[in-house]
Amino acid sequence: MRPVRLDLDGFTVFREPTTVDFTDTDFFALVGPTGSGKSTVLDAMCFALYGTVPRWGDKRAIGNALAPSAAEAKVRLIFESAGRRYVLTRVVRRDGKGAVTTKHAGLELLAPGLDLGKLEFGLEQADIAEVLAGTPGEVDTAVLTVVGLPYEQFTKCVVLPQGEFAAFLHAKPAERQKILVNLLGLEVYGRIREKAQSEATTAETKLKVLDDQLHAFSDIDDAALAAATARVEALRAVAASVDRIAPRLQDARRLAEQATSALAALDAEIARLSSVAVPSDAAGLAATAASARTAVGDAMEAARAAEEREDKLRGELQAAGDAHALRRLLDHHASRARLLTEASTVRSAVAAAEREHGSAATALETARADARTALAELEAAREAYQAAVATDRAVALRPHLKVGDACPVCTQTVHELPAVPHEPAVAAAEAAGKRARKRSEAADKVVDERDRGVRDLDRTLAAARAHAQQFERRLAELDRELQGAPAPEALQRDLDGIAALTRRLEQAGAEVRKAREAHRGASRQAEQAEERLRSAWRAFDGARDGLAAFGPPPANRDDLADAWATLHGWTVGEAGRRRAGRPAAQDAVSAAERQVTGVRDELAAAFTAAGLAAPGGDPARDAAIALERADAARLRIEERRADAARMRQQRDELAREAQVAKALAQHLRADRFERWLLAEALDTLVEGASRTLRELSSGQYDLGHEKGEFFVVDHHDAGLRRAVRTLSGGETFQASLALALALSEQLAGLSAASASLESIVLDEGFGTLDTATLDTVAVTLENLAARGDRMVGVVTHVGALAERIPVRFEVRRDARTARIERTGL
Repeated sequence: MRPVRLDLDGFTVFREPTTVDFTDTDFFALVGPTGSGKSTVLDAMCFALYGTVPRWGDKRAIGNALAPSAAEAKVRLIFESAGRRYVLTRVVRRDGKGAVTTKHAGLELLAPGLDLGKLEFGLEQADIAEVLAGTPGEVDTAVLTVVGLPYEQFTKCVVLPQGEFAAFLHAKPAERQKILVNLLGLEVYGRIREKAQSEATTAETKLKVLDDQLHAFSDIDDAALAAATARVEALRAVAASVDRIAPRLQDARRLAEQATSALAALDAEIARLSSVAVPSDAAGLAATAASARTAVGDAMEAARAAEEREDKLRGELQAAGDAHALRRLLDHHASRARLLTEASTVRSAVAAAEREHGSAATALETARADARTALAELEAAREAYQAAVATDRAVALRPHLKVGDACPVCTQTVHELPAVPHEPAVAAAEAAGKRARKRSEAADKVVDERDRGVRDLDRTLAAARAHAQQFERRLAELDRELQGAPAPEALQRDLDGIAALTRRLEQAGAEVRKAREAHRGASRQAEQAEERLRSAWRAFDGARDGLAAFGPPPANRDDLADAWATLHGWTVGEAGRRRAGRPAAQDAVSAAERQVTGVRDELAAAFTAAGLAAPGGDPARDAAIALERADAARLRIEERRADAARMRQQRDELAREAQVAKALAQHLRADRFERWLLAEALDTLVEGASRTLRELSSGQYDLGHEKGEFFVVDHHDAGLRRAVRTLSGGETFQASLALALALSEQLAGLSAASASLESIVLDEGFGTLDTATLDTVAVTLENLAARGDRMVGVVTHVGALAERIPVRFEVRRDARTARIERTGL
């Protein structure tokens, strides 16, 4: 397995998307401060391939893959194996309850020559040669096939356990045996031995159980089988007798049932005829219904009279006029009076604003005149200042002038020297100019303030005039609407008259509603009376229909009481006639029951002779059940005899298994098989490590062992044999690395699949090495990379070592996330 590209998003310390591109990389280093996330890059590769990380300890602890507060983590690994390129993806997600599960896992074989740049935009169907897996379980199986290494061997063949091999190189023989058992996984033979001992113990326990079970089969000899067979034959004879007698019993029972049914039917007819009784209210229901109908007519007339009174008042109210329109005119009169008062106040405010505006405009013109005067004084001061400058320049030339010389300014001959003033003219002119500037600036400020005041008064005056115009417009509108309208007192009188009519109309409406409710109440009572009468007729019809089979007399449909009296008299006579015939029906039942008893006694005698209890209601079923139980008992004896034979065969097989398990446990004892296996593994390990050490040390050292101790042969010192404890730090690293590489090749050879070791990563701290040893380590790693048979990676925070490695992936971490940057070649 050779990594090509690793993409991380939300994985542990890598909260944000991060890519590690291993393209064209044969020798690289993961560098950065302690805790920056260097080893996390290796964790991500291992997680993508196997769904777990060695330092997690448990494959179920996938919650460690998520960055803190992240809801999803995604790892994608592009890698090569045996010349083919694959893409492997795993996604874990936290649900609303906090549970973390693998939501996606997939492995695809990429098409040959695919540009990895397409990964940024997503793969198309043509980019994937074959989909190898789509679930976590399928991915685990497919990775083992493609990579050729299970998880335990991958973490020892690709990410080399250097610390263990440094200890392995210097350990005592007993400690070295424990380390080798751990690295080679030889503890499996110990588990096999323990399993064999357990199997032997289990087999012996089963043998004891079988012996106890076989002892329980002493009651199934030939005599027991013969007795069971005879019992079956006797019960078959009883069943035959039942078959012969059963038809007579069925006939007797049928006759008894017919007689009993006839008597029951006669009693039922008597009870039905006797149950007819005349209802107590049959005579009064018709009178009540007629009275209710009369009350409905009276209520209807009262409601009609109330409605006529209401209609008359409604007409009078409509003729009185529109109350809403009258009330609106009255409101307009009130609004006009209020607006007249407010308009007078607004006009006074407009006049005051106009007076204030005139005063402010006059003050503004005065301030502008003052500002113009101050500006003229400032201009005069500037001109005086320029003249003073010229005067002071002339005075400056005075000490150098002589009568008869040429003037340096006008080039004319000087005839007389000018007088020298006591003070410079510029100072006085400058002071006058400053005073003029202050007066001008103060005047300008006054102009600005008064100008703003005038503008504010302009806005105030405009608003007051607009307000006054609104009042005038509203008054004009009200005058137009009130033109020709009555006075407010007349309007109020009309409204009072309409209110009085409205109250009378409401009272009339209440009377109409009351009359209508009385009519509805009378109608409900009439309907209830009619329903009671109809219900009484339905009850009569139900009673008469229930007696239809007996031929009841016709009913008078105009008189309920007479109809009930006629039906009741008829039922009394019919019940009397049926009671007279009941004694003969009772005698027929008694005779049929005596016949049934005689046949049952004959069946009971046959059951008693066979040792059975007297039969129940179904003698044929009782005989069949007894025969079935006897036959089942016989079959059970035959089955138990067969079970005993099988148990004896099973006991023989268990005895053989126990013997084999004991022998296997004896052969796999640690002081025999494991010792031999460790010796063979150590010979093979040292032979492979010696070849690697010779190559890494440029032919200087070979590695050997004797009597449990390691030594090196120094070819640069006439083949001197030296104990490994005499090696320097760098030489110890070379020997440890040679052992590690040899073991990784052994583990790959032991893999069930075909493993190709195309990359190794040394996750080893180099911070404790001195300068010379560090140089040896660097040379050793360069020689290992130069072999060209695999990619070589180093995880370190030692800058001196990292600088000698051509490709470096610098890992940095801030408060938010870790980041990776590729440097070097």
